[in-house]
Amino acid sequence: MAYHHSLRSQSSFLSSNSEVFAERVIEEPLPVTTKTAQSTVQLVYCANIASIYRNVTILWCKNLMNYSLNVSMNSTDGDHQYTCKIDLKPWHFWSKKGYKSFDVEGTQVDVYWDLRSAKFKNGPEPTTDYYVAIVADEEVVLLLGDYKKKAYKRTKCRPTLVEPVLFYKKENVYAKKSFSTRTRFDQRRKEHEIIVESSTTGPKDPEMWISIDGIVLVHIRNLQWKFRGNQTVMVDKQPVQVLWNVHDWLFGSLGAGHGLFIFKPVAAESESDVEGSGHGGDSDTSTGSRYYSTKSTTSIAAADFCLFLYAWKIE
Repeated sequence: MAYHHSLRSQSSFLSSNSEVFAERVIEEPLPVTTKTAQSTVQLVYCANIASIYRNVTILWCKNLMNYSLNVSMNSTDGDHQYTCKIDLKPWHFWSKKGYKSFDVEGTQVDVYWDLRSAKFKNGPEPTTDYYVAIVADEEVVLLLGDYKKKAYKRTKCRPTLVEPVLFYKKENVYAKKSFSTRTRFDQRRKEHEIIVESSTTGPKDPEMWISIDGIVLVHIRNLQWKFRGNQTVMVDKQPVQVLWNVHDWLFGSLGAGHGLFIFKPVAAESESDVEGSGHGGDSDTSTGSRYYSTKSTTSIAAADFCLFLYAWKIE
């Protein structure tokens, strides 16, 4: 009974904070500039820490000089944050495996990490062969990476009874024309690769393409007139709303502004409502393929997730 009560409490926590988080993520000034060109990936989870639901923020940062991991948790009133910073400088091999503790309102929180074999692609967040484990009250309350057995063996702690929920992911990406990221719209399903490409210079009218897993789902022509918009696409029979604002790409100076892309899973409609709908509704798309969907089994947690992609154009 206590476990089911915890699940209801977690759902209530997510529902009551979803709109506040979305507004805060969009309105907050970005912590990077084109001079530092610091790529960042920020993930915010709802996790049970010593019987209290808290927002746990994981921040991966990488620039030419440094590479770091920050773990922070909010206070119960939401006014303060407790942070554990881990510098992972490439010339310090020992820093790629370690352990740190910090206090969160009287509760000792331990962070274990092993990134010695970690594989990376374009961003600062590892993709495979690593773990980051957060422990409180002899429970692994949050575990990142695929080295789960190694993490449990090292921490000697039990898994949490209430799984943490990924609330949103925010990423800053720097590139010339092509911006890529990876995410799961549902934590129970596979990871998807998202690529945003654009052509904003030259004699032709500007265009933009958004593809997921190699399939172009959004194709916007005459981008100078459609620099803001939204479109719902189907990804593995799951509706995902895509919103974009690339005004600064077209009307700002190079490197001074960013394009913002938001990917948000939505509750699937019934089969009769979805049948016959195409990839992208009224927007210009590069394909006429049609999708059909069954009734959704997506959880509340999946529907609350958002991916925020800040795409910075550089020379």
